[in-house]
Amino acid sequence: MVRKSLAACVVILLTLVISSSVACGTPEQEPGTETTSGTGKLKVVSTVSPITSLVENIGGTTIELEGIVPEGVNSHTFDPAPSVARLMADADLIVLNGLFLEEPSLNMAEASKNPEAIILTLGDKAISREEWVFDFSFPESEGHPNPHLWTNPVLALKYAEIIRDQLASLDEANSDYYHDNYSKLEARIEDLDQRIRDSVATVPPGNRRLLTYHDSFPYFAQRYGLAVIGAVQPSDFSQPSAREVARLIEQVRDTGVPAIFGSEVFPSDVMEQIAEEAGANFVDQLRDDDLPGSPGDRQHSYMGLMQRNMEIMVPALGGSAASMEGFDAHPVFDGERTAVYPQ
Repeated sequence: MVRKSLAACVVILLTLVISSSVACGTPEQEPGTETTSGTGKLKVVSTVSPITSLVENIGGTTIELEGIVPEGVNSHTFDPAPSVARLMADADLIVLNGLFLEEPSLNMAEASKNPEAIILTLGDKAISREEWVFDFSFPESEGHPNPHLWTNPVLALKYAEIIRDQLASLDEANSDYYHDNYSKLEARIEDLDQRIRDSVATVPPGNRRLLTYHDSFPYFAQRYGLAVIGAVQPSDFSQPSAREVARLIEQVRDTGVPAIFGSEVFPSDVMEQIAEEAGANFVDQLRDDDLPGSPGDRQHSYMGLMQRNMEIMVPALGGSAASMEGFDAHPVFDGERTAVYPQ
């Protein structure tokens, strides 16, 4: 009798455990929502902050997003720490600019990612080889084009389209959300594009020339009718030679450009020398991949980056940036911003 009672108790206990597991266990995920994050959200890793911002605008609150290149760090020479490999191993999607910008990060992604994860290189998909731009810092002889496509808002929007399609493919349940965010971003960037056109139109034609510390603006210049007359930073990211400095001084004198532009992130005594000897103003506040403000601020976005650059560049060249007033640079989605921008 004791054995029979004990057996009956075991059966009842097992029944209760199984019933409890069915009633209280985690339900199966819908097709297309299985991710490595454990939250039902796609886990996305990105590189430079303008790209992180574009991914954030499209993915909104439905993804877990973390950038890996700290703002203010030279993205061309950035070498990710070993801890980034773990972050990439857990990702569903790894988004890079491509065009040889983040080779150490790309190598780490290829070595670390899980087999199902996608590596998305935006620049390689956004333009053809025939559209590559070569210049002082990116000579054709080395075969690596200028990778700063995002300084042209139209190409940034192309990036966003590629991001939208990839997110929608990985997460079909939220496809409409990604498309809706893209539509909002498209309208915002079209507004930004027109405001930039209006601002540049106020610059005297003879002043529509750019000499910058780093070759970040050739695709921007193509879009808005400016000429890039040079860059101070050589292709190997060293200091320019005395001969190169002399050539740049002569260029600034010959063109009569009123200002030359350095980077807020990378101070340059050489640029101060060029400006002083050529009789131009030295403006050291331009940015190419360091967003203005702090993470969470309304201006801390790709669109805020472009707005701020226009507010600095256009007046320095003799124009008015009044058309940029009132532009909304805040991300297009509603809800809490949780993207991680390393500082």
